[in-house]
Amino acid sequence: MTAPINVVLIGIDTLRRDHMSCYGYPRLTSPHIDRIASEGVLFRDSFSPHIPTHPGFTTMLTGVDVMDHQIVTQGGDVDLDGEIPVLPEILSANGYRTAAADNLGRWFERGFDDYESYDFKGPVDQPWRKAEAVNAAAVDLLRKVAGDPFFLFLHYWDPHTPYLPPPPFDRMFYAGDETVSTNADMEEILSFEPFAEYFQQIMGDVRDINFVIAQYDAAIAYADAAVAHVVTALQDTGAADRTLVIITSDHGEVLGDHTGQFDHHGLYDANLAVPLIMRLPGVIPQGQHARGTVSALDLAPTVLDILGIEPPRPMQGRSLLRLATGTSRITRDELYLTECTWQRKRGLRRHGWKLIQSLETDLHDGPEVELYDLSADAAEQVNVADIWPAVVSDMADRIERWVRRRKRQTAKPDPLDEQSITLREIKSIKTAVPDDQTL
Repeated sequence: MTAPINVVLIGIDTLRRDHMSCYGYPRLTSPHIDRIASEGVLFRDSFSPHIPTHPGFTTMLTGVDVMDHQIVTQGGDVDLDGEIPVLPEILSANGYRTAAADNLGRWFERGFDDYESYDFKGPVDQPWRKAEAVNAAAVDLLRKVAGDPFFLFLHYWDPHTPYLPPPPFDRMFYAGDETVSTNADMEEILSFEPFAEYFQQIMGDVRDINFVIAQYDAAIAYADAAVAHVVTALQDTGAADRTLVIITSDHGEVLGDHTGQFDHHGLYDANLAVPLIMRLPGVIPQGQHARGTVSALDLAPTVLDILGIEPPRPMQGRSLLRLATGTSRITRDELYLTECTWQRKRGLRRHGWKLIQSLETDLHDGPEVELYDLSADAAEQVNVADIWPAVVSDMADRIERWVRRRKRQTAKPDPLDEQSITLREIKSIKTAVPDDQTL
């Protein structure tokens, strides 16, 4: 009789894939994850369409979009409908022992036999050992569940702000003087309230933006080392060869490439393009690089397909197993995008174009409509909405039709019409890091 397949889902919060060495970043930020990727499949074009954390992880764990699960914002009043099952509930109902090291609470606790929270906060001018706090719970949980078929969810908060990686990671990518302004200076950031005081409180008199980016990269390296610790613990249980390991993120981070620096609002690929790596010996071939657009929607259906479990309720996501094994190249033609935390926006990514629509005044007084030609401007630096009005009209019409269709199919309202920006009181971040890490 074949032993059941276990699942370890590792979500590294705020991790944009283009800052990982396995995705081609020149700094060696993720050597341990790189090795895991080399032993399985790396999806080169994976996106989180609904940001930030609450909608991102909800989409990932339900396999349904924001029009169905209705979690469009961060820390809002809406909870996930109990009729929509989350992945741990489905697996628990099919004989899996389910455990999580996570601190989101609310509906994210559903379905877990063991749900261990953690606290990693400290003085904002001192290093934070976030990943080690997660691992303190994770390793104990792994040893507890290893005798059964298990699903283990680990939620790391590096490299989320504040970027305070502990030694020896803190200076590994920067040897200069961060108080000296360079051509890549901090003036634009430090002139924007309310973030100026927040960053000065955390980082002191920093004038070199390269230092801040280096701290973000160092936080990735720190999280990478923590992942290696968990993988070693998994190997020690003897279950590694029959365990599906997934590494992904809920969203990315803007790092000086757009307004909203060192935060994750804005429907730019800096925030949407996330890693997706899967390893399962004997099922997923080693060294695969899967090309084609895939979504966080696809994670839950893929897990269930690999385990041979039928979803109890239809999902908009679809299994990536055939793409992962190289037996299919079918991917998504388009992605519908939402955010409603600092800003209320929707968007569409389709056939090399990106359209972003502001539904109310942009936090940074940006344009109401943005169009980017991704084939010529992958970094989304030049808004060509005025140059290509026909493309704007076509994509806007597609968004409207999608909203109408999904409202009809789900018999639910458009959550962007029903829910407000939750972090409207933006000055509240000036004096302290919020307890619920909603930055």
